[in-house]
Amino acid sequence: MTAHPLTRFTLPDELNAAEPPEARGMQRDEVRLLVADGEVIAHKRFYQLPAALRPGDLLVVNTSGTMAAAADGTRITARGVDPVVVHFSTELDDGTWVIELRTAPDAGSPLLTAEAGDQVELPGGNRITLLMPYNPRNATYDGVRLWQAKVEPAAVREFLERYGRPIAYKYVGARWPIESYQTVFAHSPTSAEMPSAGRPFTTELVTRLVTSGVLIAPIRLDTGVSSLESHEPPTAERYDVPAATARLVNHVRANGGRVVAVGTTAVRALESAAAPDGTVRPSSGWTDLVLGPDRLARVVDGLITGMHAPDASHLLLLEAVAGGHLVQRAYDAALERGYLWHEFGDLCLLLPAETP
Repeated sequence: MTAHPLTRFTLPDELNAAEPPEARGMQRDEVRLLVADGEVIAHKRFYQLPAALRPGDLLVVNTSGTMAAAADGTRITARGVDPVVVHFSTELDDGTWVIELRTAPDAGSPLLTAEAGDQVELPGGNRITLLMPYNPRNATYDGVRLWQAKVEPAAVREFLERYGRPIAYKYVGARWPIESYQTVFAHSPTSAEMPSAGRPFTTELVTRLVTSGVLIAPIRLDTGVSSLESHEPPTAERYDVPAATARLVNHVRANGGRVVAVGTTAVRALESAAAPDGTVRPSSGWTDLVLGPDRLARVVDGLITGMHAPDASHLLLLEAVAGGHLVQRAYDAALERGYLWHEFGDLCLLLPAETP
């Protein structure tokens, strides 16, 4: 992928959200919400979301729950042994897994010196064997970040339930329980990392949205590990757009409502199911769709999203939905007001100006 985001900014370290809002004395829906509606920028709290939407608008939410996808291990090579942190990303159709090895003990950076054939001993007598680099487009200039690996025995999800913990990066100051990484929409734990745009929703807020005439429909997209360090495009991810959701999306668009995706994951799923004319069809399987200047959004009219790191590929997706000018204005305003970044941070609602 050669495209780079138009949105440019520098993120001060103090704007990385190091803990959940609950640890800062707030409810989930009390985080800030920047609303960029056409040319107007407004600063609100997330519980004020119903006022920013219209009756007949449709929110599309991701129902994938978060796995405890990180575990400690010991890498065994011909040169010796060393401790590592393993991030379990995605289970492939043949039963192998996509994994990432990171430096111990804090998973502060990817371990790029691994080679095919290396093994990692895990707690409980489990073992990983690295088979081959996964997805060469996601290799860095210094080494391979993601590996296709065989896990023995194969009961990975049971292993993670016992020994795993949520994936966390170095800007998070402490370990938080898996409940801190679940959204109100989570159905089953199939994502390596939280679909975090859904985190500020509460059952009370969902009730208020529904009673105000806003519709809500589910999709599922199982997220892999993020690509914060290398600014890489996303890898293929498993998704499902149910028939009922496809019908509702088409109905809303035909009757003047707006389709607002909750998170980049919901955008990717919907756009993977969209025909060139914007009609959405029931669809499931694997998607390798990457939105950007060569593939703009066809069906999504707006987006609720967290704040993404500089140069992250997610910024290209935001620009494909809302345009580079609006995304830049939103990020400039967020930096000026001290919004917090990442999964425990503040949110942004992007509503590009409607075309008559």
